[in-house]
Amino acid sequence: MTPETIYALSSGRGRAGIAVIRISGPAAADTVRDLSGRAPVDRRALRVDLRDPASGEVLDDAICLFFAAPRSFTGEDVAELHVHGGTAVIQGVLAVLGKDAGLRMADPGEFTRRAFENGRMDLTAAESIGDLINAETAQQRRQALRQGGGALAELCDAWRERLVAALAHWEAAIDFSDEELPADLEARTVAEVADLRAEIDARLANGRAGERLRDGVHLAIIGPPNAGKSSLLNLLAKRDVAIVSETAGTTRDVLEVHLDLGGYPVIAVDTAGLRDSDEPVEREGVRRARQRAKGADLRLLIFDAETWPAEAATFADVIDAETIVAVNKIDLTDPDLNLAPGGGAALGISVHTGAGIDELLDRLEARVAGGFETSAAPVVTRARHREALEDGAAALAAFLARDDRLGHPEIAGEDLRLAGRAMGRITGRFDVEDLLDVIFQDFCIGK
Repeated sequence: MTPETIYALSSGRGRAGIAVIRISGPAAADTVRDLSGRAPVDRRALRVDLRDPASGEVLDDAICLFFAAPRSFTGEDVAELHVHGGTAVIQGVLAVLGKDAGLRMADPGEFTRRAFENGRMDLTAAESIGDLINAETAQQRRQALRQGGGALAELCDAWRERLVAALAHWEAAIDFSDEELPADLEARTVAEVADLRAEIDARLANGRAGERLRDGVHLAIIGPPNAGKSSLLNLLAKRDVAIVSETAGTTRDVLEVHLDLGGYPVIAVDTAGLRDSDEPVEREGVRRARQRAKGADLRLLIFDAETWPAEAATFADVIDAETIVAVNKIDLTDPDLNLAPGGGAALGISVHTGAGIDELLDRLEARVAGGFETSAAPVVTRARHREALEDGAAALAAFLARDDRLGHPEIAGEDLRLAGRAMGRITGRFDVEDLLDVIFQDFCIGK
């Protein structure tokens, strides 16, 4: 069936110097001809007057780019109309396209979906486009570009190819036992599977760094009431996010702010002051604060210098290796910072004067950056990837755990097949033809 020709505004909405309207499908070239009276030329920019074919009214003075299939983003004929970015221009061109019976408005993500279906990219590259569009920090941008460049896909494809080879060898031993096959075929297959499982396990054991970089590191700002948590959050956000009051218990709910610390995305959370309270709403806020603190990647525990260290002992249960302890309001008094619970010294700061804030930021950035790989090695960036790798590793573990592999080779072979399919789910590639190719090329069976 001939695919439909789709169109949509591909640039952001709102006034801009230039807006891009993309058209993809077999009618793309005819559509440009109908609008401009000129035939598009592959990979050449043409300046054209866009007109309403029905009335002849000029819509805009535009630039048209055309990319013939299959060398285009979607793998189909693609036209791009670069028009002036005013609302009236955009709406006018889209309205004319909408009158064409041979066109329809694209569904969300449909251009990228067609690119995947036409073999122009794998699933990880398709996902990277969304990640790049939504990137808010430099590190998120770098990760999305690495993924779009094929880092994770190449790794998963290499694993999949090794699994296909191992499965092909195993299937050959089952189906072609009368052929001259290597005597140590089982031992070689087991060794290869063990190596693969170890590599996958190592990739999974990275503390979900890729997912945290994509979604943001959760930083919980906790401490007793009136320690200056909300003031610190406003300082970090560089705007008034939380209400600041001398009245204890002002913060009842959990407030979130997205920050950029050293290029890494951080979701800072201001929580209710941790104390015992008979007031139901405040008590619920304290419960939520403790819950968020427990699930956070990093905790910043703030104390008031004027009540330090008397309150510190009651917070020993929330202090661990992921907790930074700071004492605020050092402009009002000179606290002994060496009395932090759990040993070590607290960091003295003053949100009011800015004293110690740079050091606090440096410490936060170092702690956040320390949770990520600094190399360009491919990382798992989505729960979907991790689930597929976990399924693949489990299937390989099942293969290795079987004592009767030769007694029930079909069952052992199914373990390898499941592992290969799990790898293929990440990129969207797994073909039985790959298996047949290896069988017949490696063993020359049927000659």
